[in-house]
Amino acid sequence: MTQPRFAPSLSIVLTGSGGAGVMTAGQTLLDAATSCGLYGLMTRSTGPQIRGGEAAAMIRLSSRPVQCPGDRFDILLALDFDNVQRFAAELPLDAGSLIIADSGAGDLPDFLKASQAATAWLPMAKLAKSVKGGRVSMVALGALARLIGLPESSIVEAVAASIGRKKPEAVASSEQAVLLGAANAPEAKAPQLSLSGAAPGARWSITGNEATGFGAIRGGVKFVGGYPITPATEILEWMAHTLPQCGGVLMQAEDELASINMVIGASFGGAPALTATAGPGLSLMIESLGLAVASETPVVVVDVMRSGPSTGIATKSEQSDLNIAVYGLHGDAPHVVTAPLSISDCLLTAQWSVHLAETLQTPVIMLSDQSIGQARAVIDKPPNLSFGTQRLTMGANAENYARYALTESGVSPMAIPGAPGGQYTADGLTHNQKGTPSSQAQDHIGQLDKRQGKLDRFDFSAHWADIEGEGELAIITWGSSAEPLREAVEAARTEGIGVKLIALRLIAPAQPELLAAALAGAKRVVIVEQSHSGQFWRYLRAHYDLPADIVPIARPGPLPIRPGEALEYIRKAARS
Repeated sequence: MTQPRFAPSLSIVLTGSGGAGVMTAGQTLLDAATSCGLYGLMTRSTGPQIRGGEAAAMIRLSSRPVQCPGDRFDILLALDFDNVQRFAAELPLDAGSLIIADSGAGDLPDFLKASQAATAWLPMAKLAKSVKGGRVSMVALGALARLIGLPESSIVEAVAASIGRKKPEAVASSEQAVLLGAANAPEAKAPQLSLSGAAPGARWSITGNEATGFGAIRGGVKFVGGYPITPATEILEWMAHTLPQCGGVLMQAEDELASINMVIGASFGGAPALTATAGPGLSLMIESLGLAVASETPVVVVDVMRSGPSTGIATKSEQSDLNIAVYGLHGDAPHVVTAPLSISDCLLTAQWSVHLAETLQTPVIMLSDQSIGQARAVIDKPPNLSFGTQRLTMGANAENYARYALTESGVSPMAIPGAPGGQYTADGLTHNQKGTPSSQAQDHIGQLDKRQGKLDRFDFSAHWADIEGEGELAIITWGSSAEPLREAVEAARTEGIGVKLIALRLIAPAQPELLAAALAGAKRVVIVEQSHSGQFWRYLRAHYDLPADIVPIARPGPLPIRPGEALEYIRKAARS
């Protein structure tokens, strides 16, 4: 099989039991590589425990931006073997990989033996004990830096930056452990990290959840009501610290029902508002989202999707909340559904989602997921975009005010409570143009047409999708599936395969004219998503006029779609 020509990169995974410092070590490695001018990605995998338990930090480093995992791991560094077999399916290794393990850890687990990877033994625990306050993870980092060609000084500096607030002796012992690990690095053939072309620049180290919070603040959000839930909690944690510095307020609610009603109330009072949750929380919010549609109250709900149904796998990713986000509301309830295409794109999509909610006076559900929400990437500093977001509000001294007036755009001025003459009823009942509850058919149909019309007439074209390349073969995908597809499409072009990538950022409302233009000239379409039932494919089939030759590929989580897997989809579609 021809090997794919992906961006040169080095993939490393660190595994260990709870308290071994795997995540700290992974973050330190990423920080050190960043200081040397590299780009990188760190994803994480944990067991079902709320705290503690086995963990794996997965790092991909490159001189080019990378925002999805690679196809295989070059190096697995095991601090211990406690329950590492739980990650067997997540750790693709082969004969070209290298396993570094503690010489006192015992035999390799069977799945590691079966990989045929080379093995190097290092007495990490013994070396750590020789340093007062030494940690196994720091010894491992020093050895790893020496093996891959990363300056040990970069690790030392990253450690100092990370734990600088601790006592000086803690920093000194960590530095000593790093240098000791480097001095005792095993004599093993390891892939070298190329620093050629790497140059430090204006870069950010950011997670998708942090980028979402930042985008929301850029969009103008002033109130957040939330209830912690994996994998969305970090949005709330980041905004709890940052939002007050920007003149906003965050309140932790007692549950998801309270949080959605808090943000609806805050928005009714004039403050752009947001909540963040995961699939089970979104299920609880559905009734109140119907109220926001009926009362035309703008709110943003960020759903960081995880594997379901029910509790599912809280720490793993899937794109299976599409149906509930699009169709879950009671009655005819038109609203907007968006989806970021990468970790960095969480910033743009969150800011755009706030803009859409405020401009259209409607709920917006933003479908992120665990694979980008909790992953950390080193990215180029993004531009500071401005959408000119401004909610249409009632002017001073308005006469005969009608909150739900049938306007040409479908958007009618919203009165802020306390404005003279701006009194109106805002509830879930069908109402007339003034907001008075009504059971008349003309009022019901008129308001249904109003709410649908404002979405139909709005121009979403600037950001509705990312479109790249040309060819008779087109790939349609969405959300976090876009990044591995983007790498695969680039590799396919080097093999002479003409292919166009269409990655939808706007899921609903459907944009049939825009997609038809994007598909011009395409004879075969491959639709790629991460769900079991093909929710995205069925949604497209219901709302778009697609070419007859369709290849639907619906692959559920929890394992990520990798670039090599995506490339095989493209190769197969191009051959047949």
